[in-house]
Amino acid sequence: MRHWFFCFFLASLYTFVPLQAQQKKSSMNTFIDALMKKMTLEEKLGQLNLPVSGDITTGQAASSDIAGKIRAGKVGGLFNIKSLSKIKEVQRIAVEESRLKIPMLFGMDVIHGYESVFPIPLGLSASWDIKLIEETARVAAAEASADGINWTFSPMVDISRDARWGRISEGSGEDPYLGSRIAEAMVRGYQGDDLTRPNTILACVKHYALYGAAEAGRDYNTTDMSHHRMYNDYFPPYKAAVDAGCGTVMASFNEVDGVPATANKWLMTDVLRKQWGFTGFVVTDYTGINEMVNHGIGDLKTVSARALNAGIDMDMVGEGLLTTLQASLKEGVVTQKRIDEACRKILEAKYMLGLFDDPYKYCDESRSKKEVFSTENRKVARRAAGESFVLMKNNNALLPLKKAGTVALVGPLADNRVNMPGTWSVAANHAKSISLLDGLKQINGITVLHARGSNLDHDAAFDERASMFGKSSGRDKRSAAHMIEEALDMARQADIIVAAVGESAEMSGEASSRTNLDIPAAQKELLMALKKTGKPIVLVLFTGRPLTISWENDNLDAILNVWFPGSEAGLAITDALFGDVNPSGKITATWPQHVGQVPLYYAHKNTGRPLPEGKWFQKFVSNYLDVSNDAEFPFGYGLSYTKFEYSDLRLSATKLKGQQKLTASVTVKNTGKYTGKEVVQLYIRDVVGSVTRPVKELKGFQKIELKAGESKEITFTITPEDLKFYNYDLKYDWEAGDFDIMIGTNSEEVKRASVSWEK
Repeated sequence: MRHWFFCFFLASLYTFVPLQAQQKKSSMNTFIDALMKKMTLEEKLGQLNLPVSGDITTGQAASSDIAGKIRAGKVGGLFNIKSLSKIKEVQRIAVEESRLKIPMLFGMDVIHGYESVFPIPLGLSASWDIKLIEETARVAAAEASADGINWTFSPMVDISRDARWGRISEGSGEDPYLGSRIAEAMVRGYQGDDLTRPNTILACVKHYALYGAAEAGRDYNTTDMSHHRMYNDYFPPYKAAVDAGCGTVMASFNEVDGVPATANKWLMTDVLRKQWGFTGFVVTDYTGINEMVNHGIGDLKTVSARALNAGIDMDMVGEGLLTTLQASLKEGVVTQKRIDEACRKILEAKYMLGLFDDPYKYCDESRSKKEVFSTENRKVARRAAGESFVLMKNNNALLPLKKAGTVALVGPLADNRVNMPGTWSVAANHAKSISLLDGLKQINGITVLHARGSNLDHDAAFDERASMFGKSSGRDKRSAAHMIEEALDMARQADIIVAAVGESAEMSGEASSRTNLDIPAAQKELLMALKKTGKPIVLVLFTGRPLTISWENDNLDAILNVWFPGSEAGLAITDALFGDVNPSGKITATWPQHVGQVPLYYAHKNTGRPLPEGKWFQKFVSNYLDVSNDAEFPFGYGLSYTKFEYSDLRLSATKLKGQQKLTASVTVKNTGKYTGKEVVQLYIRDVVGSVTRPVKELKGFQKIELKAGESKEITFTITPEDLKFYNYDLKYDWEAGDFDIMIGTNSEEVKRASVSWEK
């Protein structure tokens, strides 16, 4: 009887949930149908318009140019306007002074935190901690929503295999599998399971699509690739975000198959909506429609119509849809149906956020005071930073440092608070960030001597280009020789040197492409001078991308890559330097020896003339005359203060058929002195395929923690689903044959075994 009742209860529950969703959708449709019947064409086009906040300031919104457009129903939302009081004032104009009182969306580039800033996304991905990444998005959503924001232009999920491209810092690296898991986590973190809750916000996956494959690594540049590569390597993270329920999608600047993404109907409609089932709205990037004029496909009127017809629903900043579509409609170039579809998508998003019920739901001053940059959120930021750090070298176990003696802290990034949050930290209060010098001063038992040592770069003009948006490098007017001598004087008095060098925050990010991936010459000369002292040197490396640090790797004692750690930078770095945190990060983008190797990535295809294993150079095979094919640091690489030992790989079978499952296991033992975390990585190679396949592909990972001396068996379950790929005809399926199974600490150091799998 109990069993029958329980089954009946479950059946009722599963019936109730879809029924409830259907009722909500029906109510939404009824509401929006009624609203749209009242709307004029101009008001419908107004919903498609997303201007930047412009000249709005608190107390002056009523007289601003934007306010006039809002009253006239010509604005669907605003972005990058900060402060609850400003947002509340502007929303009041929309819902109290416009004819139909339609509330507005308020978007912001909340990329890796709001005021509590987390590591840059490339750094955060190095944690390989999906739950933690979701938690950072959850905190970011809570803070942003407490301050009036209801829409974030994140996650950025562009796959990038070219470190010259500055925006590699905003994504999760080179791998589609890891990128997909992170995309899902970010969407869950921002949106939760109920967008009507006041602490959730709309996510926006970007930049759709292929933006990370810009030719020459130059931002906004052309991309060109086969559909086979699109579907297998670049599309997966976008699709994963859509499958996770991402509410909005942002079009990329680049072209796809010769047509700018913003006007590409195959991309926006055939793939996104028809193949993947996306139901939210699509927004352009900043002036994305207008920029298609430069691409050479028509004037503003022409490209605006093409964008709408392709599937674009909202126009960021350009106002092409607002100002040209009425004429295009009269000429029959666009249809009323398509305008209505776009308008409906915007209204649906507002409805799902609960803005029609309460347009001021994100304007709770008590929440803002309590939840933004709270002690609890700063703790999460500090923890996330520590999990992102990658220990790249540690000769003779120099790290962790003892909390005793004298430390010489040198380098232009040692005492630079404004650069600690990194690029795209638009809501950060940089004055509240904690520098490395601030952090070291809080360590009892040590004496800290500090010298700048060098400027960011010898070239003042370069320094200025790399110090935008209030993130000054604090350029020193003294001579380079004088600054180095001061640093050497400090170093001679110290037991150990900590050199805080690398990139400034804005040396990576949007429009920050580089052709030289070395640490700038001024800082490298400082390191070379410090090396001559004979004192042990710890390089604390700040960067938003893979750099070429062969000299540093060959000559310095320890390298701790801290990316840009966020608002709690100094505390988190000292946690790692002195062993309160054992670094466990693993890089998610391959680090080359030389810029001439890029694009460089682990999941490459074999050539017909591969370099034999163990060889450095051989004539008439695929290699270089001057540099080996090897990476300086391979994908998945990262050390620990302890040591991990892997057993041989054990498989549950060597021959399988059909839908059978394979288990692959290793035993991992902590053979060192410290408790530590290890990212155990699973790779698979499809040895023979109907099309060429990569030499290995990441298919799973587990982050574990082991005490000194502790062992743990790690098991992965592999099914035919893990073997699937898009073939020549873009059919997603798997093929029978031989497969190499690999488990290890990074993409190069793996244990391997082989299986044969029949269909």
